[in-house]
Amino acid sequence: MSAERKDVQFLNTPIEYLKGVGPEKATVLKNELQIFSFGDLIKHFPYRYVDRSQIHTTNDIGNSDTYIQLKGKIKNMVELGHGRAKRLSAVFYDDVGEVELVWFKGIQWIKKGIDANTTFLLYGKPTYFNHSYNIAHPELEIFNAAKNKYEQPFRALYNTTEKMKKKGLDSKAFQKLIANLLVNLKPEHIIDFIPKKYIEMYRMLSRYDAYVNIHQPKNNSLQHQAIKRLKFEELFITQINLVELKLIHQKEKGFIFEKIDNHFDNFYHHLLPFELTNAQKRVLKEIRKDMLSGKQMNRLLQGDVGSGKTIVALLCMLMAIDNNFQATLMAPTEILAQQHFQGIQELLQNTNINVQLLTGSTKSKEKKQILKAVNEGLVDLLIGTHALIEDTVQFKNLGIAIIDEQHRFGVEQRAKLYTKNTTAPHILVMTATPIPRTLAMTLYGDLDVSVIDELPPGRKPIKTIHKFESHRLELFGFMRDEIKKGRQIYIVYPLIQESEKLDLIDLQNGYEAICRAFPIPDYFVSVVHGKMKPADKDFEMQRFLKKETQIMVATTVIEVGVNVPNASVMIIENADRFGLSQLHQLRGRVGRGADQSYCILMTDFKLSQDAKKRIKTMCETNDGFKIAEVDLALRGPGNMEGTQQSGALQLSIANIATDGKILEEARKTAIAIYENDATLQHEDNKWLRYYLQAQKQKKNSWISVS
Repeated sequence: MSAERKDVQFLNTPIEYLKGVGPEKATVLKNELQIFSFGDLIKHFPYRYVDRSQIHTTNDIGNSDTYIQLKGKIKNMVELGHGRAKRLSAVFYDDVGEVELVWFKGIQWIKKGIDANTTFLLYGKPTYFNHSYNIAHPELEIFNAAKNKYEQPFRALYNTTEKMKKKGLDSKAFQKLIANLLVNLKPEHIIDFIPKKYIEMYRMLSRYDAYVNIHQPKNNSLQHQAIKRLKFEELFITQINLVELKLIHQKEKGFIFEKIDNHFDNFYHHLLPFELTNAQKRVLKEIRKDMLSGKQMNRLLQGDVGSGKTIVALLCMLMAIDNNFQATLMAPTEILAQQHFQGIQELLQNTNINVQLLTGSTKSKEKKQILKAVNEGLVDLLIGTHALIEDTVQFKNLGIAIIDEQHRFGVEQRAKLYTKNTTAPHILVMTATPIPRTLAMTLYGDLDVSVIDELPPGRKPIKTIHKFESHRLELFGFMRDEIKKGRQIYIVYPLIQESEKLDLIDLQNGYEAICRAFPIPDYFVSVVHGKMKPADKDFEMQRFLKKETQIMVATTVIEVGVNVPNASVMIIENADRFGLSQLHQLRGRVGRGADQSYCILMTDFKLSQDAKKRIKTMCETNDGFKIAEVDLALRGPGNMEGTQQSGALQLSIANIATDGKILEEARKTAIAIYENDATLQHEDNKWLRYYLQAQKQKKNSWISVS
């Protein structure tokens, strides 16, 4: 295939061979932006564009606060001030008026480059100061009617770094490098791997035209078409890989759980402490169908805080035990693992099911006994932390593995559970962090998704209130009233010790202040944080669970899994320092009983716009999915909890928060291609097959677009 050769040869050309680069600049490009080749450079997309097609007059200054392009001459150049306050001032004038220009850097260089008789094109942003407008550090170029007529009217601006700028690689230099590359770029250098049928269906530009018009758009319409095509392409590659992975999963043989027998029936009819919600029943039916299919289950279970995922997980494990298989439940922290162990052990106390706990803190002698029993099949249900995926843990016949708060585990850690049998166990991953649909498609497109979208009946919505530091005494009064009613209170701090960089109330100071305001013997206070020994942490947790203490001062170690139905108040100090999903998780620690519960968000008066949005969202809704959508829009996909370690969101141009429609089209296309041609052997798919094979041979992430 000659086209492959040209593509590989041209795009893989080392960047130092591009006109205007050379060895020194190539080193900077490699170190700062990981640009090693022509193919890497063409994927360094602009972050915005400026429209240089319109030339305004000085009379237009003040009509908008955006950048403006003027044509005129410069006079009255003078240096003002001394030392650091030194600046260069000049007057720019055209046929109708004038405006002051100001420079604070490069003064001598600028003076040498300006001739009073020369007509310039000026581009800059006017600023109103001291009752008049000025333009600081404008872009200037000599006006040439013939040259400017044919130059690109839409100019791309590129992100660079300080080190690059010192080597002369600013945004303008990037424009020149891209221009030098595009002069030599030919259509045959760019493989259009999306089948022609879909390019025509969605009326997309060719891949070659998209690359040209994203860097040097001929007009506004072509610029938008180029961006859309490249976003589609990037999202399509994520989806084609996930769809392929899903097909592989579906071909994996899985254990068939035919029987619903004594353990499940006994628990469901006699030991279950409450009626399941319709959502829980629906999810159980979906899981049951997987377990009867003969294929390995790979399912994501989403459910908001308090929706009852753990009971669903337990019923799934009872299905496995009824069919003579073992089950395991892996949690990210010891506190959560212990919580699961205690809760499940209590629910199963009137059965003969052997439940064991294995964590990093399990003593050696006990650990050996547990490992031996697990290997011999004497342990029915093993609960634990990362300790479960150690090589020493060998099951006799593991039928199902459940991973709680799965976003806290890396992909490799989760994959180790697959290897615990020659036949992979059924996998159910759970999260109490609701995931927006677009993000779920990108992160977990290889999994089937079940959602528990209903809370148990009788739960009162948690009232969320925002209070400023000035309301501290009022807050103390409210806390005393709640304690008089027999309730308990959480107070969560973002830090354990003082930080010089962040002006936060730290846990230690907060604990001391609470002890002064709520003194013994009328009140008792627990304290829990991540640096405590597990035994000490457990001791404090038990005191709170047994109602021996009324207030628990803690860090975010209580974010997941802690279940104290009597706790009705969650106070979050410096709430503006927490992300939305974390605030929602913390709020979910209360509202677990029949009493009215409260979440109080404490902040200072100074709040950023994003912080105000987060606080407002928390006060307006308890819906985790709505909160997740806002969180995605505010933080972007790369910063959402757990997504960076998953390796699934290395997107360079698409945005999961705003490109949902494009993502759906890309996924629909990927599914259609694989449904019609699972091995990609059709002539229409040959370039896609070639592209995917080439990508798999690279060390780079499979999401990268070349």
